[in-house]
Amino acid sequence: MKRAMILSTVCLALAGCSVVPQTSYDRSAGFAAQSNTFAAPANRTSASVAPARARIASAAPIASNAAAAQCLNQLGSAGVRFEALPDQYRDQGCSTLGTVQMHALQGDSGRLNISNLGPVTCPVSTAFAAWVRFGVDRAAQEILGTRLASVQTMGSYSCRNVAGTDRRSGHATGTAIDIGGFVLADGRVISVESGWDGSADEREFLRVVQRSACRRFGTVLGPDYNAAHRDHFHVEGVIDGNSYCR
Repeated sequence: MKRAMILSTVCLALAGCSVVPQTSYDRSAGFAAQSNTFAAPANRTSASVAPARARIASAAPIASNAAAAQCLNQLGSAGVRFEALPDQYRDQGCSTLGTVQMHALQGDSGRLNISNLGPVTCPVSTAFAAWVRFGVDRAAQEILGTRLASVQTMGSYSCRNVAGTDRRSGHATGTAIDIGGFVLADGRVISVESGWDGSADEREFLRVVQRSACRRFGTVLGPDYNAAHRDHFHVEGVIDGNSYCR
């Protein structure tokens, strides 16, 4: 009897010790801004509380403020399949703060796949999802006669400088994405490198989607900018006033 009472007491104590928050997207409830703080039980020392705080710091991320929560809700409402990632400070000047991992986007007629994409900040992810659906998918239907199936990216986060400078690239903070081409529902692949000077339809399609990107991103660079961008579009940041579009 005494052993049963002891076990019962231990189980009740352990039941109240789950302090690690979890993040998931519920379409009806959305993300809610939460706090990473908690009240330590009176009988715990600061040393015993420290491991619990460490677990929270490295746990699945939660929306840290109302703006972050709104962005995640907007991304989920757009039909994007994604997961929020934990904040990480990496090498000097490199970090992934407030980023998500997108797995699939929503087009007019169903899911759109994405390849080679890593961490991207939530605002840029939201702009990217809207551009792919309303700028790329619809341009493919109108100009090429078929819907978009997949976006072939060349990555997002990378701790590196702008070529030829000592200034960190937008890739170093997950605010930039490089796009190498697009796969259509009929199996055709429109690559930036070959399609930029390809058939009339390919040339028109790629220029239309680039102009569309210039209305959503702060910086858009393509083959006409320089040789380093001959094979991809570079989109970076969210437009705030004028866009640098080349």
